[in-house]
Amino acid sequence: FHMKNFTTKIVGMMKSEDLYASQGGPIILSQIENEYENIEAAFHEKGASYVRWAAKMAVNLQTGVPWVMCKQSDAPDPVINTCNGMKCGETFKGPNSPNKPSLWTENWTSFYQVYGGEPYIRSAEDIAFHVALFIARNGSYINYYMYHGGTNFGRTSSAYVITSYYDEAPLDEYGLLRQPKWGHLKELHAAIKNCSRTLLAGVPTNISLGQNQTAYIFREEVGGCVAFLVNSDIRNSSTVQFQNQSYVLMPKSISILADCENVIFNTAKVSTKSNKRIIISELTFNSVERWREFRDVIPNFEDTKIRANALLEHMNMTKDETDYVWYTLRFDHNISCNEPVLYVESLGHVAHAFLNDIYLGYAHGNKSNSKFIMENPVVLNDGINNISLLSVMVGLPDSGPFLERRFAGLTRVEIHCITENEYYNFTNYQWGYQVGLIGEELQIYREQNLDDVKWNQFEDSSNHTTLIWYQVVFDAPNGNDSVALNLSTMGKGEAWVNGHSIGRYWVSFHTIKNKPSQSLYHVPRSLLKDSENLLVLLEEIGGNPLQITLDTISRTNLHEHTFYSLFPK
Repeated sequence: FHMKNFTTKIVGMMKSEDLYASQGGPIILSQIENEYENIEAAFHEKGASYVRWAAKMAVNLQTGVPWVMCKQSDAPDPVINTCNGMKCGETFKGPNSPNKPSLWTENWTSFYQVYGGEPYIRSAEDIAFHVALFIARNGSYINYYMYHGGTNFGRTSSAYVITSYYDEAPLDEYGLLRQPKWGHLKELHAAIKNCSRTLLAGVPTNISLGQNQTAYIFREEVGGCVAFLVNSDIRNSSTVQFQNQSYVLMPKSISILADCENVIFNTAKVSTKSNKRIIISELTFNSVERWREFRDVIPNFEDTKIRANALLEHMNMTKDETDYVWYTLRFDHNISCNEPVLYVESLGHVAHAFLNDIYLGYAHGNKSNSKFIMENPVVLNDGINNISLLSVMVGLPDSGPFLERRFAGLTRVEIHCITENEYYNFTNYQWGYQVGLIGEELQIYREQNLDDVKWNQFEDSSNHTTLIWYQVVFDAPNGNDSVALNLSTMGKGEAWVNGHSIGRYWVSFHTIKNKPSQSLYHVPRSLLKDSENLLVLLEEIGGNPLQITLDTISRTNLHEHTFYSLFPK
């Protein structure tokens, strides 16, 4: 019901603007579902039935352009099954019907990066090799994912995914050329376009040139001939004979011969200059007098309105309106408990612990395993004690079956004593809940709401612990270069500029190289005024805002690559 309504609405919107190619518009393909085959088996016979239903429903909308299903080998006619990945020239088994073209709908130029993870660097040579191989093996269409990087503004990133998205794309997060990737692919596209007539009209054949070497040939009845000479050996060059000429093929390379004789492009020979990102600090926010701060309120059980005798699931409470849920309780300490330890189990993503308004610490999971345990030694008061636990999500789950059944948040809370048979088990205790933070509810990141709380003069950052809002005013840097905030001295939280969230940050979550996964956070020029721009930060775990810098981002050419040469002998 919902799927049909949504699809019908989107198609109707496209038709109303004459956007389909059948109406003279630019849309040449429509996609229904995405990589559903990855989860289809989880639904047993209903999975295959759904695929057939979705295909029929889409086709009946009469868009006038073909429909595709990505990574769906059983896509029903006339829906086209397509490939997603990095090596579709090698991995794609081809269309499931002879009347369908071979389409590569997602050529991953990199991969999304997660907190704690290193960026995935995919070389220009590797991308070009697999594009050329797909065309050589009768591929008809290639779409890059992503060709232009981007930014997950606000809370739009999925679980543990950093705010920057596909920054390693040919056009980076800021829309700047990442060389040599952009230039090398541009030359490849020009070479394929130069051969397009023969690729479309020629008869494809292939012959072996060696153990790991193959020639893919497209030959027209009269005149035109194009050849792709492929060396799949990743370590060794190879000298091959093709049409009575000798060619030296570099390791893992494809040479494109526009006339089956002269090489017009080689995937492993990069002629584009490499460039480097240039970061210039235009402003350091080191003036104590300019900063203001507000400490968010730590609720106790009496402050809450939602009550339950169980630990409730996080996402079902937040409804994606916030990352935060407070779990609170009060209890009477009335047993002998030596060396007590607060023990918390959570299914993600982060948890902060407070006892009697004193911060104890935090713990977190990661992309591969969101489950974690937090253990903190505590000092209990005789009589009543208050425990406040802040559960934090860092994005919603992005894929998999039965997403509606996913569980996040706290699953077990206890206080352990050194004597094993004495402990407090609060898992099925009476809990009080608060969804979100006070600063969020009041939207104090907006200029018109700043006066809704009392902001204090900035204090020594060494005294800062958790859940502090900061605000400062700044002028935009001169020029047209892209702008970013360097938050490398902060911990974890979210940033707003002139009321717009530029995304979550988590610079304290380091990679195996002991570096933040992301420290620069994109501030679009369109959000900035010439002066009096408002920056608001919500900091969860500490950090020093006095060392934040406002940087401009550009790129410059550096040096030429050194290449092998490839000429017919």
